Amino acid sequence: MAGQDEYAQKLEKAKSASTGQLLFKAARLFNERAVAKIQSLNQGQLRVAHTQLLPHIGLEGTRATDLAKKVGISKQAVGQLVDDLVEMGLLERMADPEDRRAQKIGFTEKGKQALLHGITVLSDIETELAEEVGKTKLKGLHDGLAALIGALEAEDKPAEAPKKKKPAR
Repeated sequence: MAGQDEYAQKLEKAKSASTGQLLFKAARLFNERAVAKIQSLNQGQLRVAHTQLLPHIGLEGTRATDLAKKVGISKQAVGQLVDDLVEMGLLERMADPEDRRAQKIGFTEKGKQALLHGITVLSDIETELAEEVGKTKLKGLHDGLAALIGALEAEDKPAEAPKKKKPAR
């Protein structure tokens, strides 16, 4: 037991020293609070699992296979979550104009309005948190996260291949 307690302490110390772990935990807690707030407003049966899909669905629609890859779950699990969101009226399945055999998942008008409402809920939570941690700290966090996202997105973009020089004649 002593070894396990020592390990638990070591693990917690490592987690709290890791910015990535803090981001993961903060995102999870923030998401849980947002879902609870939406549920308390009696606005549907939205679950945390549903919210994992939403950021990965483009306004032009996204294929289920692409969603599965981005979220890291099976296509069947995506299908079940999409079925729930379709039943709630937030998503719809549509033909993929690039491949008639495939379907895309996209937002309905109700879904688009729900996204805007969700941003309002997030803003309300930010206001509550600003009272708890201070406006300056929250603004600094916002600015730091925006810079971090910019750096991470820049790394995700494939580097342009150097242009080949035309042979001299």
